[in-house]
Amino acid sequence: MIAQLLFLIILAAAIFLFSKNAGKIRRNILLGKDTGRSDHPAERWKTMAKVALGQSKMTKRPVAALLHLFIYMGFVIINIEVLEIMIDGLFGSHRIFSKPLGSLYGLLIGSFEVLALLVLFSCVVFLARRNILKLKRFSGKEMTKWPRSDANYILIIEILLMSAFLTMNAADYKLQQLHFGHYLQAGSFPVSAWLSLLLPASPQSLEIIERSCWWFHIIGILAFLNYLPYSKHFHILLAFPNTYYSKLTPKGQFSNMPSVTNEVKAMLDPAFVPETIEPGRFGAKDVTDLTWKNLMDAYTCTECGRCTSVCPANITGKLLSPRKIMMDTRDRITEVGNNLDKHGKDYNDNKNLLDDYISREELWACTTCNACTEACPVNIDPLNIITDMRRYIVMEESQAPASLNNMFGNVENNSAPWKYASADRLNWAKTN
Repeated sequence: MIAQLLFLIILAAAIFLFSKNAGKIRRNILLGKDTGRSDHPAERWKTMAKVALGQSKMTKRPVAALLHLFIYMGFVIINIEVLEIMIDGLFGSHRIFSKPLGSLYGLLIGSFEVLALLVLFSCVVFLARRNILKLKRFSGKEMTKWPRSDANYILIIEILLMSAFLTMNAADYKLQQLHFGHYLQAGSFPVSAWLSLLLPASPQSLEIIERSCWWFHIIGILAFLNYLPYSKHFHILLAFPNTYYSKLTPKGQFSNMPSVTNEVKAMLDPAFVPETIEPGRFGAKDVTDLTWKNLMDAYTCTECGRCTSVCPANITGKLLSPRKIMMDTRDRITEVGNNLDKHGKDYNDNKNLLDDYISREELWACTTCNACTEACPVNIDPLNIITDMRRYIVMEESQAPASLNNMFGNVENNSAPWKYASADRLNWAKTN
């Protein structure tokens, strides 16, 4: 009963802390402006199933896709085993699913073990790719000590959890062979049966190993759950809603601003009666000027660097990194949320996403080619944030680069971006 009570306290504390921290992230996301993303639900479910569940956009890099698939399947499927561990912990039972599932139970445990081994292998390869091969896309100005460490911590934690799981099963298997205590004959152990050869023969020692690994495995999972809100690995939860609320219109398509649309319609038609629209800022200066979907994108970012690796501006040595745009947005909205908690809603820290986090040089380096949004495996849209911040610079500050100001003037005077009159537009086609 003491062990059950202790497990209940740990489980309740873990769920409470996770709910509290996840609630803060939800609050931070909802600080963004509203945007309609509830239309065409059937198409949205299809997108989520294809991109988040089916990982269709991962396949552009086959090796990484296969290894990630092993980890993904391990995470999803082995959670069935975690459910059994939790029930056993609460009720003091042992392998409670073995009797109702019968022979299927052995197949499940055997599958879990094979997956655990594949997860171990994949994590080791990913660690080598990051720290030995040092792939270029895992580096960059934004990849400071914490993001690099975070990625390594995740992989090491998964290795430890899978090792504990297999060692627990190995001890359990050996105790079953010895008919010791309550360790009933249940399960199939294609991996841990070999691992059990390395364990001691003493039943008492085996029981200590089995119980220690059991506690380490489940407490490790609960601790990892509470690490997620502080980590890029939170994408394992947000990838599903983020892809559901993906943009269904063509990527890169600009949205019209109602206030500007009203002005244009009034200029074209003096009889037009504009709608009453609450005055607001043109574009985005800080994170609260962005939409909640932009902020969800920021929290969903996996920091994989696929966007930056295909960005033509970044490839040619310019300052822009789409990954940095997303990481800066996430850091800034987290800072705003922390200020709310500490100082209240009226507090102003005199900082903004523009200039304090993202420089104008970065923004104007973007070619709006949309390569970053095409490359993202979870449908994140850095381009939307970039164009909204550009819109603020142009429409609120009138500080566009000289080349753009020249083009704006030409459009206004000549109805074309070139400096000659529209009447002379086809002169090049005339023959002597």
